[in-house]
Amino acid sequence: MMIIKTIEEMRSKVAERRRQAGKDEKESRIGFVPTLGYLHKGHASLLKRAREECGTVVLSIFVNPLQFGPNEDFERYPRDPERDSAIAEQEGVDFIFMPDVTEMYPQKILTTVSVSGITEGLCGASRPGHFDGVATVVTKLFNIVQPDRAYFGMKDVQQVAVIQQMVRDLNMNVEIIPCPTLREEDGLALSSRNVYLSAEERTQALVLQLSLNEAEEWVRQPGIRSRELRQNIISRIATAPLAEIDYVEIVSYPSFLPLEDEEPVTAAVNDGQLLIALAVRFGQTRLIDNRLYSLGDQDTKEEANRV
Repeated sequence: MMIIKTIEEMRSKVAERRRQAGKDEKESRIGFVPTLGYLHKGHASLLKRAREECGTVVLSIFVNPLQFGPNEDFERYPRDPERDSAIAEQEGVDFIFMPDVTEMYPQKILTTVSVSGITEGLCGASRPGHFDGVATVVTKLFNIVQPDRAYFGMKDVQQVAVIQQMVRDLNMNVEIIPCPTLREEDGLALSSRNVYLSAEERTQALVLQLSLNEAEEWVRQPGIRSRELRQNIISRIATAPLAEIDYVEIVSYPSFLPLEDEEPVTAAVNDGQLLIALAVRFGQTRLIDNRLYSLGDQDTKEEANRV
């Protein structure tokens, strides 16, 4: 495994791997997992899948300042490159691209990538400019690494949708592979930010998974309306005294169009899928979670993003 710090060397190494692989389809395939670092088992699962499907696996570790707001946690975002490298090596990563900020942004950036529509709600509403930062850095990383496949976790479901839309709209030659959300044994979605939680905050954060579990039953109720479903979820989260709700949203997926308050949930989902998305603060830590459902006549099935 090699750790690479410069764009020039990263491009050179990927090109060299492609030449060495020749015409073998799998061996010539470049798999890419972009991250902010501070890896956990969720990241490891992305790397594992990339290793199974690709001849070369590239991991990027870059805490991207463009996607952090002025009052967010860019400076204190957890960083541990030695630990990350050990996890990456264990999962069979070939190259870690670990540039610093001056390598990625040597001068003031005047060009950004913006995806509209699907970024207007959820995290896009509560974190203005966040998805412009994500889309811009992912575009840069795709141009540098030139991957055939890129792997993203469905815990950040809006991010996955934004990147898929960007790739379609700009005819990028990369296949986006959404991968299931991984959870701790008690159900808390894995996140690098979980390290911020105190013991009591960590315990109370389980209400996110519990509320989504209960929502699965509420969704099955004939004729339940969006407003009622949302209020049920809010009331359940409110049983955790430390929980401060940023948003509870019920939208049609992948359009991210909100459901009308008084319309029955099953009738309101025009593209066939229902997304329940949560963002809740515990102390200074903002956590997100979601559940994606496919709706049939009287049947509600959870999508594969729950593990």
